[in-house]
Amino acid sequence: MAGLIIVLVVLVLLIVLFVGFYNSFVRQRNRVDNAWAQIEVQLQRRHDLVPNLVETVRGYTQHESETFTQIANARNAAISASTVDEKIAAENTLTSTLRSLFAVAEAYPDLKANANFLDLQQQLQDTENRISVMRQSYNDTVMSYNNSIQQFPGNIFAGLFHFERRTLYSADAGASAAPQVIFVNNSGSTAQGAQGAVPAQQTPGPQPPASPAQPQDHGPAAQQDSGQQTPSQG
Repeated sequence: MAGLIIVLVVLVLLIVLFVGFYNSFVRQRNRVDNAWAQIEVQLQRRHDLVPNLVETVRGYTQHESETFTQIANARNAAISASTVDEKIAAENTLTSTLRSLFAVAEAYPDLKANANFLDLQQQLQDTENRISVMRQSYNDTVMSYNNSIQQFPGNIFAGLFHFERRTLYSADAGASAAPQVIFVNNSGSTAQGAQGAVPAQQTPGPQPPASPAQPQDHGPAAQQDSGQQTPSQG
């Protein structure tokens, strides 16, 4: 009888452990999926901005068809990517091609002063900033989930339930922001580009040393001059 009770207690504990670990893994996996879904919303917004940006640049350029083709191919690859790993690689490629597009814009002063181009560039930068923030949140969630399924004894239950590790969203260097471009209009004022660069303040040069004060002459000549005052009229 005592042996049967021990067996039942062990079975109950195992069931509790199985249910506890399983539910914990499911909750964390859902958090990872939700964090990635938030990133995808911003990625889709970027995909929508790219064609308008390309068309604006195309209206001012004549010999940049190769750059436009690369951007179109990168955008299509990012849209058609199915897995998270494929999407991350495709999005990094798209970011690199967009940097080349802004580099092209540097050769066209009229384009750099175009209000529509500046507005689209600012919208793209705002989107990149949101992606950067959400990528950090996603990576934190993935790290917590991966630790849970890889640490003992969670790794045993994760293997039984077929929970697999997720990939961190590691962006290429400089991929989280559009390139820094500073536009100067005809009036000489500076318009901030992708990263809102601020012109450097001018440092005043060294001031010439002040001339030393001339000493007052109290000699005889000075006294003689002071004595030759105009007499007052009586």
